[in-house]
Amino acid sequence: MRVTPDPDTARRLRDGMARGVLSFPLTSFHDDGTLDPDGFRAHVAAQIATAPGAVFPACGTGEFFSLDEDEYRQVVTITVEEAGGRVPVVAGTGYGWAQAVRFARIAEEAGADALLVLPHYLVAAPQDGLVAQLEQIAARTRLPLIAYQRGQVAFGVGAFKRITEIPGVIGLKDGHSDLDRLQRLTLAAPEGFLFFNGASTAEIQARAYATVGVPAYSSAVHAFAPEIADAFFNALHEGDKGDGTVEKLLRDFYVPLVELRDRVPGYAVSLVKAAARLRGRPVGPVRAPLTDPSDADLADLRGLLITGLALVGAAL
Repeated sequence: MRVTPDPDTARRLRDGMARGVLSFPLTSFHDDGTLDPDGFRAHVAAQIATAPGAVFPACGTGEFFSLDEDEYRQVVTITVEEAGGRVPVVAGTGYGWAQAVRFARIAEEAGADALLVLPHYLVAAPQDGLVAQLEQIAARTRLPLIAYQRGQVAFGVGAFKRITEIPGVIGLKDGHSDLDRLQRLTLAAPEGFLFFNGASTAEIQARAYATVGVPAYSSAVHAFAPEIADAFFNALHEGDKGDGTVEKLLRDFYVPLVELRDRVPGYAVSLVKAAARLRGRPVGPVRAPLTDPSDADLADLRGLLITGLALVGAAL
């Protein structure tokens, strides 16, 4: 039986997107790989204290793919408790639709406000199948859905129009950075439909995304250096005030970070966790198949982090 999602969620997300970056907290693990609920609670509380536009637990940066259902329940529940209604909580879900619905139901019970539907597992699929995946999930949850196109998921205009008509689908997060395609989608979208820049290290392309009507973005840097992430967001949205903050941060911090990230597959998450540990955050290691950075890469990361923080008047 289809249920109607809360229409207020889209408004809260839109308001939040206008005032701050979107936070994607890391999932804390002990050194033996088990979940560290206390460490996660401390980490997500610190994230929420910086007043992000919304918080997205158990998504890509939060290693959704490595969590079992009980761990997922703890992560979403802790996030909802720490948010206390101050910011929207959008939990990740994914795999095939049947498993995605199991996670969706857990997120509902935990009190999440919405779901980010991560790309389905392994197989390529035609446009009709991509639409059907969202239809099946939407029909089985009261939570609004944000579709995430990345990897094997890429909506053409026709399929996109169909997903915007699915009750409960309120937005699209884009990780392809194909601005031609994205512009076509934004022009085809109904009024009020939400768009998110979900490119890796999204700040690199934030200005380009904004030109096609997608100013909101997720920030992995916020998970370890909210001072840098917020300074960049504010400078970008205030027109830089002539002091060159955006250019300096891009040139001296974000671009070198991307170059370091691209050295090893999986560093888009591993480096973020390593940087958080360098700042004393209780996030622990990554889980296999990801690997923690080498000593040499960790040394480079430390130097880059010191540089970035100094640019915004902060310290390690």
